[in-house]
Amino acid sequence: MKTKILLAEDDPDFGMILKQYLELEDFEVEWFQNPEQIVELLNADFPFHLGILDIMMPAIDGFSLAKMILKEKNNFPLLFLTAKNQKIDRLMGLKLGADDYIAKPCDPEELVLRIRNILRRTQPATASQIRIGEYELDTEKLLLSHPAGNIRLTIREQQLLLYLLKHNHSMIKRDDILDNIWETNDYFTGRSLDVFISRLRKYFINDPKIKIQSLRGIGFEVAFPTD
Repeated sequence: MKTKILLAEDDPDFGMILKQYLELEDFEVEWFQNPEQIVELLNADFPFHLGILDIMMPAIDGFSLAKMILKEKNNFPLLFLTAKNQKIDRLMGLKLGADDYIAKPCDPEELVLRIRNILRRTQPATASQIRIGEYELDTEKLLLSHPAGNIRLTIREQQLLLYLLKHNHSMIKRDDILDNIWETNDYFTGRSLDVFISRLRKYFINDPKIKIQSLRGIGFEVAFPTD
């Protein structure tokens, strides 16, 4: 599941740039130009993992919005964005409970690093080592290890592998994989899925107990010996 980011930014150009860049980094972003829409969500389902709030917004400024969010969602990770770089603003943001603060215009790569650092600090720790038969997967390093050699996975390859592992010893529909991993379902993504499945079969060629079997017109049946 992708990390879902709440972005509150009233500047249409800057907001669009941030949203597009973060989505390229594999985050899911819901962008609000009107912070009052966020307030309406607080008593309903709030499916976000982190919030990025611009301080200088009309109607409700970022500090006020943060207070409202934290009142209902205690310990919700927040990062403040502002055109100002004044010490008083930074101290106020941190005092409110923000996890970080960055001045605009910001370097998108620096912003992503700060986001990942916040998520590492605030999200529950999970085991990064997964034993798969004769192989071992390090999910943090995207590294699939075997005595015969190591394979560096792409993010998409690891996402697909983890999805298959989640449905181990079962039949998985093609449509379900495409909807969950590619988030779209058409001819081209279908062909892309076939390519990725072929790669995974080659990666696991050294363990004959691992099976990724195609079921024509339906999907795949998988069998991974796991510890």
